[in-house]
Amino acid sequence: MTTKRLPRSTPEAQGISSTAIQNFVDAADKTVHDIHSLMIVRHGSVVAEGWWSPFEEERNHVLFSLSKSFTSSAIGLAVDEGLLTVNDRVINFFPDDLPETVSDNLAAMTVYHLLAMFTGHSEDTTGYLHTAADGNWARAFLAQPVPHAPGTHFLYNTGATYMLSAIIQKLTSQTLLDYLTPRLFAPLGIANPTWEVCPRGINTGGYGLKIATEDIAVFGQMYLQEGVWQGQQILPAAWVAEATSYHSDNSANVDIEWAQGYGYQFWRCRHNAYRGDGAFGQFCLVMPEQDAVIAITSGAGPMQPTLDLIWEHLLPAFGANVLPEDAAAQSRLQETLTGLAIPPLTGESSSPVAAQVTGRVYQMDENMRGIRTFTFDFGLEQNICTIKGPEGEEQMVCGRGEWRKGESLFAQWGRQPAAVSGGWSALDTFGFRVYFYESPFFVTYTCRFDGDSLAVDSALNVAFGPTELPRLVGKAR
Repeated sequence: MTTKRLPRSTPEAQGISSTAIQNFVDAADKTVHDIHSLMIVRHGSVVAEGWWSPFEEERNHVLFSLSKSFTSSAIGLAVDEGLLTVNDRVINFFPDDLPETVSDNLAAMTVYHLLAMFTGHSEDTTGYLHTAADGNWARAFLAQPVPHAPGTHFLYNTGATYMLSAIIQKLTSQTLLDYLTPRLFAPLGIANPTWEVCPRGINTGGYGLKIATEDIAVFGQMYLQEGVWQGQQILPAAWVAEATSYHSDNSANVDIEWAQGYGYQFWRCRHNAYRGDGAFGQFCLVMPEQDAVIAITSGAGPMQPTLDLIWEHLLPAFGANVLPEDAAAQSRLQETLTGLAIPPLTGESSSPVAAQVTGRVYQMDENMRGIRTFTFDFGLEQNICTIKGPEGEEQMVCGRGEWRKGESLFAQWGRQPAAVSGGWSALDTFGFRVYFYESPFFVTYTCRFDGDSLAVDSALNVAFGPTELPRLVGKAR
């Protein structure tokens, strides 16, 4: 269970109007698809928080590259413990994994260059790590050409963050997660963090961490307080200042918020703010001049619009003085925040076709996903789709005008909490949506029946590659 570690307050008591927050939430609901959670902290108190159903306060959420800021924190702790310095050469940690010829640029690469994304690579190394036949990601990283002198060329390189995790494990014989638990997670009250590992059991570092929304906010507040949490110095203040300062010139980036400079696994922002962020809209935004922290999880495509809305609606509203209480605005805001919801996929509850196809087993043609059969049970009380694939059989109960929670298989993550809704969009077409509500992802299935034939189209809301999945076709046995 996620414990509330930050005090709660009305917005006005902390110098921001409820109306400004209301306007931000309304604008985000209209223009950003989809925000999953929001927590705004001002002067150390939570002034607004909300979760868009089916997302829940108690649930961890995938952070993607927001994980990097936690990995950077581990390096800061290790530096403080005297285990390494940022000037140590990377090759010295991996003598058994070096290529036959070590180039001058590779030899010159330091921990600092890993932190600041200044390694000298010309392309992100992550793909090479994932395809390493022996599962040795450190060796794969070190084998890649380093055409630029380290420190001269910014490149966002998730493989560099993996190497920081691998260095922690080399030095401590502990995974990054185990190393951080007594030093960071436990003191901050982050109770149930999980972190993906590589084939050799090393935490992925640059992604893969899952924690809850208030965990993100507490982490940001600790950084805002120069490494202090509840009177305890968790991170050295000097490291916080160094990690969040401008180190790398990334001005060649297209999006303005990704061109403000880079620290040690933190992005610099406009308005003298900084942030950790992750794909599809995971944010820990720290605003020192406004004494504010904003934590957001999402399943959004472009991430710049979310930040633009913060600058438009919230930044100018952070005032220096306490505001008069506004009971009407506070009540409206609270009603909005408690009623946040991602609309379920709706449609008619039944169709004349339902009786003809219910119970029939559709044998699918051979496909890359390994899906063998679809079976539907269209009943009076509920609609059920059963899919048989390489991992076995899974049954999804589709809520009618609501989300029905259960579990479903998703990619390499296996069985995940999922919420499902669906309905008939046409006489011959049944659609349902599976929302993996600890992640940014949902999958929408569109099933078209034609006599004995079934065609299934499916699409992800967001992805690192194509969102449209290949059509599945089959016939009733």
